[in-house]
Amino acid sequence: MAQWNQLQQLETRYLEQLYHLYSDSFPMELRQFLAPWIESQDWAYAANKESHATLVFHNLLGEIDQQYSRFLQENNVLYQHNLRRIKQHLQSKYLEKPMEIARIVARCLWEEQRLLQTATTAQQDGQAAHPTGTVVTEKQQILEHNLQDIRKRVQDMEQKMKMLENLQDDFDFNYKTLKSAGELSQDLNGNSQAAATRQKMAQLEQMLCALDQLRRQIVTEMAGLLQAMDFVQKNLTDEELADWKRRQQIACIGGPPNICLDRLETWITSLAESQLQIRQQIKKLEELQQKVSYKGDPIVQHRPALEEKIVDLFRNLMKSAFVVERQPCMPMHPDRPLVIKTGVQFTNKVRLLVKFPELNYQLKIKVCIDKESGDVAAIRGSRKFNILGTNTKVMNMEESNNGSLSAEFKHLTLREQRCGNGGRTNSDVSEFYLTSFSFFRSLQTHSLPVVVISNICQMPNAWASILWYNMLTNHPKNVNFFTKPPVATWDQVAEVLSWQFSSTTKRGLTIEQLNTLAEKLLGPCVNYSGCQITWAKFCKENMAGKGFSFWVWLDNIIDLVKKYILALWNEGYIMGFISKERERAILSPKPPGTFLLRFSESSKEGGITFTWVEKDISGKTQIQSVEPYTKQQLNSMSFAEIIMGYKIMDATNILVSPLVYLFPEIPKEEAFGKYCRPEAQPDADFQEPGCGNTIQPYLKTKFICVTPCPSVFMDFPDSELLGNGFPGTNSGNTSDLFPMSPRTLDSLMHNEAAEANPGPLESLTLDMELSSDVASPM
Repeated sequence: MAQWNQLQQLETRYLEQLYHLYSDSFPMELRQFLAPWIESQDWAYAANKESHATLVFHNLLGEIDQQYSRFLQENNVLYQHNLRRIKQHLQSKYLEKPMEIARIVARCLWEEQRLLQTATTAQQDGQAAHPTGTVVTEKQQILEHNLQDIRKRVQDMEQKMKMLENLQDDFDFNYKTLKSAGELSQDLNGNSQAAATRQKMAQLEQMLCALDQLRRQIVTEMAGLLQAMDFVQKNLTDEELADWKRRQQIACIGGPPNICLDRLETWITSLAESQLQIRQQIKKLEELQQKVSYKGDPIVQHRPALEEKIVDLFRNLMKSAFVVERQPCMPMHPDRPLVIKTGVQFTNKVRLLVKFPELNYQLKIKVCIDKESGDVAAIRGSRKFNILGTNTKVMNMEESNNGSLSAEFKHLTLREQRCGNGGRTNSDVSEFYLTSFSFFRSLQTHSLPVVVISNICQMPNAWASILWYNMLTNHPKNVNFFTKPPVATWDQVAEVLSWQFSSTTKRGLTIEQLNTLAEKLLGPCVNYSGCQITWAKFCKENMAGKGFSFWVWLDNIIDLVKKYILALWNEGYIMGFISKERERAILSPKPPGTFLLRFSESSKEGGITFTWVEKDISGKTQIQSVEPYTKQQLNSMSFAEIIMGYKIMDATNILVSPLVYLFPEIPKEEAFGKYCRPEAQPDADFQEPGCGNTIQPYLKTKFICVTPCPSVFMDFPDSELLGNGFPGTNSGNTSDLFPMSPRTLDSLMHNEAAEANPGPLESLTLDMELSSDVASPM
């Protein structure tokens, strides 16, 4: 079954998460219209290869044209209009930047797969895999039971109000009848009266007694009902809604996806409806009191307090129900919300969790920089910003897929305020600024604090700030957090670090990998649990012996994984983080040719290398590592192809592959062969028209990585070797082996040593299996 069709069958809570994946950058309508074609393309490859991205983008425009023709035949005017608008938007935004739309689509498809996997796991495992699930379910059942009880009591109260009104009408009628007949005044004057009149007065007194008793009963029960509402409301706002907000924080920094708000909205709407009914009943009491009142009337005594209580409850419920459903985020960086670059569009969405049709198009919402943040900025003399774009909208039920009352701001940008002399209020361009947004009319809510940057190179440190803040506090307006950032425990940091991988890949970090990272941060230790880590240690201070911080190093590795080696990481083929001692310990017992993949500890920009086992002439085990491959090299050749084609030139000038089994014992071809592009078949011989001469096909070429054995080049000056990409012969460092292209090797060997050693050179040329994708004319 197609992925899109599977998604349509998910529960509402998962569909709500699906809706959040799409925006104007990649509209959901387009995903729906072209679902089979979109799923058949390799968007991940296109996201890293501009030529392929350009091809796929133009094919996408062609598919849109074909779909438009179908709608034209069906005379579907609405879909024609939408599709034409989508195509114009894509052309204007991505025609010169096709890799951007490829990254967006690849990200959406990956998030869809994660969503399907989460839903499938939850369905298979049920509550057994989540010990807290039973507790949560029990709490929800109790909450729903309490809400049902409140609704029932409100309906019962409605019936008693009708009884009270009928009883009062009867009393009022009889009272006014006696009064109009003069019998009541005679009784009041103490004059004698007939037995019939005394009987009527007795009946009237009984009715007044019953009326007073019913009023007291209603007032007492209404006070108890308001107490029950207060209890349920605190449960909803202080627990359930607070839990949702905390889960939203966690989801923002890569944690498990947050559950949707539909169930909370149902509960809060139910409570709000009951409160409005009680409010009307209290007003009805006031009307009844104005018609009939007497000494000791319970309505006079208790109605004002009841009304004040219900107004206070409803006001607080509405304030709590106004939430930021989607935190501020730049569409081009969906995996890093809450970081906003000046001049770059960002989006967010607010929602009122009270579904009252009467409020549709009645609430006007405005977004602004939080006033308290601005005051703090003014006091500290730091940067201040203005919001540009459409920052005012009316909440409505049409924009959401489930009819909720919401407003989505899609076209917002931040511009920094200039000081009087035309310069910035703060001249330190490396600084970023922590602020939050307010959304208000009569209601008000705040986004989580965002970090504002002026250059995309500030993104790593800005994201580190978002991680640290949301890991350690749930306060939505603590903009002074980083004046004295609190310390974190390793347990907290480890969980968040694992999320940075699991949120964008299929695999988080193992205990062993986390222990390796802990050692880099904290040094050797038997047990890292409970160890404290400062903000400076995490992000600011350089690691021991390195010229960069822990976070800068790790963030570049995360970027390397996402862009270049995602498939290998998802397969679990990359051991990644492992100490050199542990590496030697697990490789030494293995047969020669066993290798593992790990990240470089010395490359600031992020690098990956492979380490393998080999035997020297005396049979002694040696552990060798190639110089790490960085993003620059992986742009030219995939890591899987590098591994498959990697060679070492031995002492006899023969190319051999030192990589045989991926640790622990997976054949190299089995692990990486499927990630290499198939080699083109040689062209068949053909004859030139008009003659019988046979034209030979071009010789195929292929780039491979070769590490030369230093002994082969003992007769060459070090300066010449280094100039051609070889390590110096006097280095003796087997961990600094360089990759080499066949062209460099062939040129060096033919120009400098062909006459001296023709045999090995001839065999070297014949040993290269070369593909047509890099062939050049003879």
